[in-house]
Amino acid sequence: MNKKNKIVDAILSQGMLPLFFYADAEVSLEVIRSMYNAGVRVVEYTNRGPEALSNFYTIKRTAEKDMPDLYLGIGTIKTGLEAEAFVDAGADFIVSPIIDSEVALVTNNHDMLWIPGCMTPTEIHVAQQYNAKLIKIFPANILGPAYISSIWELFPGQLFIPTGGVEVEAANIAEWFRSGVCAVGMGSKLISRNVLDKKLYHQLYNDTLKALELVQLSK
Repeated sequence: MNKKNKIVDAILSQGMLPLFFYADAEVSLEVIRSMYNAGVRVVEYTNRGPEALSNFYTIKRTAEKDMPDLYLGIGTIKTGLEAEAFVDAGADFIVSPIIDSEVALVTNNHDMLWIPGCMTPTEIHVAQQYNAKLIKIFPANILGPAYISSIWELFPGQLFIPTGGVEVEAANIAEWFRSGVCAVGMGSKLISRNVLDKKLYHQLYNDTLKALELVQLSK
């Protein structure tokens, strides 16, 4: 099995994809370490600040030594240049909020998993032309589980992951899985600004355990 398929399988097994950005590299590393200790093996760091690339280098080098079975991807990639920079930094996969042909070209050239963001059936169709194994439904808080239920049969076999507004609570997670998603993206509802600013790593560890448990019960 190639690496691309291994990462997809890891996301499906985990049932969720945590994602965040923080300007401080050490805090970012400790956040990932806390989630790793709780059982997370796939994480999306997001390109949402000027420190993202240097932070990614730091996190990746440490993770290779201390968390060797962690897949670390980069999100919020919107251009081919950004994609190339993070490929060079060691990204295991790339996530975008949009569909961009240059990003698709970079990831295809490197035989990497690319998870493009889609909002409409037309965008989903375009993403499939780029052989997207996994498609991010974004913004999920606007579209809602009913949207997935409505379009799921139009794209048989396609894997969807909603990102944006997914709550760490049983009813919300269960509703998403009932709608037909294969996993859920977990951003600020899991890794809140308060957790980041106050370095509440123990709380994050416990919240991650809870989120993983709720996901497994809902799958």
